[in-house]
Amino acid sequence: MRVMLSSSISYRLVSQNLDRSLDTTAKKPEVAREIAYYKANIGNVKTIDDFLNNRRLYTFAMKAAGLEDMTYAKAFMRKVLTEGIDNPNSFANKLTDQRYSDFAATFNFARNGEDTTSSTAVQQDVVDNYVRQTLEVDTGQQSEGARLALYFERKASTINSAYDILADKALLQVFQTAFSIPSATSLMDIDKQADMIEKKMDLADLQDPDKLQKFLTRFTSLYDAQNTTNTSIASAVTLLRAGSTSIGISSDVLSAIQSLKFGGR
Repeated sequence: MRVMLSSSISYRLVSQNLDRSLDTTAKKPEVAREIAYYKANIGNVKTIDDFLNNRRLYTFAMKAAGLEDMTYAKAFMRKVLTEGIDNPNSFANKLTDQRYSDFAATFNFARNGEDTTSSTAVQQDVVDNYVRQTLEVDTGQQSEGARLALYFERKASTINSAYDILADKALLQVFQTAFSIPSATSLMDIDKQADMIEKKMDLADLQDPDKLQKFLTRFTSLYDAQNTTNTSIASAVTLLRAGSTSIGISSDVLSAIQSLKFGGR
């Protein structure tokens, strides 16, 4: 019988041994195979067509960016890549979800052409992100709360204002849970929501590792209190003593998809 750990315990087991957890994930046979294929072939990609037509490479990159649920929308992603990010009015820059502009910045065919895939960002950073995403997904199979905590931890350095939290459903869920803010507040005026977030916490504290950990401990504890019903605490404690170890689609993305053809062109 598989023991289901609490979010608090699952998060600590992974976070406190993060390097080892990432190394273990990277060495899993199915993960190692995809990494080896990506490294061996991504340098051969010279155009957007090359990229989108190699489903294995494209899927790998999308998962690395946290956009796995959008892999099917090739026409949408083609527009993201074709227009790039240099023009403030480009498709990716107009989307509220920053994952798309980040993706276009990494795979910047619009600016760099056939040299795009020779960059360190494409050659190595995408691989590192793929491993981290896989670790988070695997952790989520044990505890969704722990997955959310790991995601928030990874994104904390990019949070500069309350609007960064409001633009990301997963970040917002963590913040709302940590401060017992009803999800219905998401229906409020966006500026009022931002003001409420800033009153709850000095967001600069998220850049302090110790304060970030205290915040995430608070989140996982409250998440467990709200969601856990039959966690085997006794078994979890035994495991601890033994030393064992983008997320929905935003409305503007959905609207944009409706105006595009699926399947690539």
